[in-house]
Amino acid sequence: MNGSPSHFSSSAKPEAVEVLRPAERLSPVVFASPHSGACYSERFLEQAALPLKVLRRSEDAHIDVLFGSVTGLGAPLVRALFPRSYVDPNRAEHELDPVLFGPQAHALCGQTSQRASAGLGVIPRLAGEGNAIYEAMLPLEEAFERLASCYRPYHAALAGELTAAREAFGQSILIDCHSMPAASGRGADIVLGDRFGSSCAPELTGNAERILRSLGFKVVRNRPYAGGFAAEHYGLPAEGRHALQIEISRALYMDEHSLEPHQGFEPLKARLEAFAAALVDACRPQSLAAE
Repeated sequence: MNGSPSHFSSSAKPEAVEVLRPAERLSPVVFASPHSGACYSERFLEQAALPLKVLRRSEDAHIDVLFGSVTGLGAPLVRALFPRSYVDPNRAEHELDPVLFGPQAHALCGQTSQRASAGLGVIPRLAGEGNAIYEAMLPLEEAFERLASCYRPYHAALAGELTAAREAFGQSILIDCHSMPAASGRGADIVLGDRFGSSCAPELTGNAERILRSLGFKVVRNRPYAGGFAAEHYGLPAEGRHALQIEISRALYMDEHSLEPHQGFEPLKARLEAFAAALVDACRPQSLAAE
């Protein structure tokens, strides 16, 4: 499992993000893994009322490794190193939970989003199977510090790669990589989310689906995952900015309770590399010009 971050960090402020860049950028495609971070600071583990094994169930464990070969295809991979239960970069910065941070959060952010109200805001209140992460409220200053040290550096890195893609190729294509509990997939291996066509050009979503189906995956679109903040924020097809979320069933590659990879990991990794290679190749400038 080369490339996976450690589950512990002795530093109170571990590095927030890592950008794995290709030797040469060959297409406008940028891959991102916002939820595979596994660097848990000692301070966070002291704050949390849940054991590490429960906190880790919020991770999209190993997704960064499954897509780690994309740099060899000429595409970068942006991966968060902090855990999703600490900061969720697939939320808007203002999605603060007033239950966790008090009425000041509501006054600061205005209307509370449904995700924040459900305990799944940018600083999650719940983890695992709906377990409370903290025994008490957190000061609002804690949210500001986490946003400054984790959330903003991640999005600065991601935005930088997307800008570089647009400067080189005239457009950017974000593939936002996630995993999902097998039960929520309702029989699907992969769910593609393009916010019902608003975050990615239909031909790009359709091509991704065709490639995945050709590799034997059962694919559905937008249900139950239509795409989160990244797809909404970075996907503006009319401006040549495309964003497609991909959710992969965890049962395909790991034990969902222990998070340990099983015998399906390497075969899945090979199939996802084939998917990425076909997608990157189809999005090369000469390929797009030929269509």
